[in-house]
Amino acid sequence: MFRRFVLFLRMIKFSHSIFALPFAFTAALMASGGMPRAGKLLWITLAMVGARSGAMAVNRIVDRKIDALNPRTSKRELPSGRLGLAEVLVFALLSFTLLVFASWKLNPLCLELSPVAIALVVFYSYTKRFTWASHFFLGLALSLAPLGAWIAVRGQVGAASVFLALAVVFWLAGFDILYALQDMDFDRSHGLYSVPARFGIRRSLAASRAFHVLSVLMLGAAGAIMSLGPAYWAGLVVVSGLFVYEHSLVKENDLSRLNMAFFNMNGWISVAVLLFTALSFV
Repeated sequence: MFRRFVLFLRMIKFSHSIFALPFAFTAALMASGGMPRAGKLLWITLAMVGARSGAMAVNRIVDRKIDALNPRTSKRELPSGRLGLAEVLVFALLSFTLLVFASWKLNPLCLELSPVAIALVVFYSYTKRFTWASHFFLGLALSLAPLGAWIAVRGQVGAASVFLALAVVFWLAGFDILYALQDMDFDRSHGLYSVPARFGIRRSLAASRAFHVLSVLMLGAAGAIMSLGPAYWAGLVVVSGLFVYEHSLVKENDLSRLNMAFFNMNGWISVAVLLFTALSFV
């Protein structure tokens, strides 16, 4: 049973929660003007885990045949047969049930919007079949983390939360474009859409850099609206430096350090935003 539990965690890449969860906590801090109540944080976390786990499970179900053809993904849990389609579907339904239940515990608006969140994260899984803008749909899905956390605290959308959500959209789209570089040839040969498959490596790298500049600007706008202190702005300098280092790792003629740029640096970026936001309130 434990081994199968680990298989499910691997399937949904649970360790990648560090990409989105810190942004949800950042939004909760901003919306509360400091540390939110422990109970509120608990339900925000459970809603986030439910949404992300369900989204990843659906993505694996939708892409299982494509994953089986791609040498990079053929050993994933579904195409390799280590997990069955029916049990992954049940896992997705249970995960979305957790999201809806946690939303109900938070406030009425969260509950009303939970079906919209589910529809968006499910819809993303199909976008690579018809648009190279699929990276933005993934960013939009992930931006629900800070937007939802803000609504969970205040019961309404605020200007700062919109800019924080936009920061996540551009941040995610930028690094997902980098991640898609490794599947560029496969996507082209199988009729799938992505920025690298459509525009090539050079223009994809330029687009990723531009989106990350926009992400920093959106974070700055959120901080300005909230009148955050020097610690937050010092954090933006650190985050900008991390972005610069991330892009120094990936070159047009050398993608060997792509995984380091994707996994390591983006985890540090989201944690840095949370840490320096918290320090600002302290």
